[in-house]
Amino acid sequence: MPSQAMGDVMGVLRDRQHSSAAGAPVPVAEARAGFTPAGFVHPLPDDVLVSEVSAGGVPAHWLDAPGVDAERVLLFVHGGGYQFGSLRSDGELAARLGRAAGMRVLFPEYRLAPEHPFPAAIVDVLAVWQWLRVDQHVRARSLAVAGDSAGGGLTVALLVATRDAGDELPAAAVLMSPTVDLTSSGTSMTERVDQDPISTPALLRQLASDYLAGADPRTPLASPLFAPLSGLPPLLVQVGTADLLLSDAERLAQAAIEAGVDVRLEIGDGLPHVYQLMLGTPEAEEATERIAAFLRDRVR
Repeated sequence: MPSQAMGDVMGVLRDRQHSSAAGAPVPVAEARAGFTPAGFVHPLPDDVLVSEVSAGGVPAHWLDAPGVDAERVLLFVHGGGYQFGSLRSDGELAARLGRAAGMRVLFPEYRLAPEHPFPAAIVDVLAVWQWLRVDQHVRARSLAVAGDSAGGGLTVALLVATRDAGDELPAAAVLMSPTVDLTSSGTSMTERVDQDPISTPALLRQLASDYLAGADPRTPLASPLFAPLSGLPPLLVQVGTADLLLSDAERLAQAAIEAGVDVRLEIGDGLPHVYQLMLGTPEAEEATERIAAFLRDRVR
């Protein structure tokens, strides 16, 4: 069961979910400005050095916590339904994971829908990956990728596209409540409606529609659950049971295991979508340590 601290955050999120359902639609720009998936804005710690960079033409930020190994890099791909998200919403989590794992973090600001529908986001993420490998000369075995929600889906798409191109893959990948099925066919899309304090099926379908803009929702780089998964690097998948995307994580993990991939699936009882963002809760702290240990063991 969730801790008291996590329960408090989930209460705030549920109140906001109910208010949104009752209110008028908010313009995209306004919704982006107020996007706080953790319930509150958690700013980057003052001791994290933030450096802006153009990574293959994509705006990005280096995040350097004190004492991290600059030769080991974590590429962090933020979530937000392909329509929201930025350093403001996800930067604290990215920097926290980098600090705990002793890795430098690269945080790209990929293009967002609906202005830039599929495949703009994955094109940007691939450009950032190539920049790290070719321009920055970072070895694949010194790289890992992490993504939450839509960023988790983009992470798997990056792995699939890199494998298909015959290029070296990163040493590991971390997926937090990944979005990997834009057909919304998972059973949790109906079974977890009363438990999820953040999303609704209608919201997720609308975000998917805005991102796809008419593309086939089963396209592998849009919904990597439908891609062949053999040959991918070790995966750590974390998800909570109070999440409409629980089935995405479970089915992805099972398909990857059947394809011969080393997969660790961790399911948090009663925890919400991307609970790792909820700074100050014991669940987020424990998840951070598990992710850091996974990365330290695999990224040399």
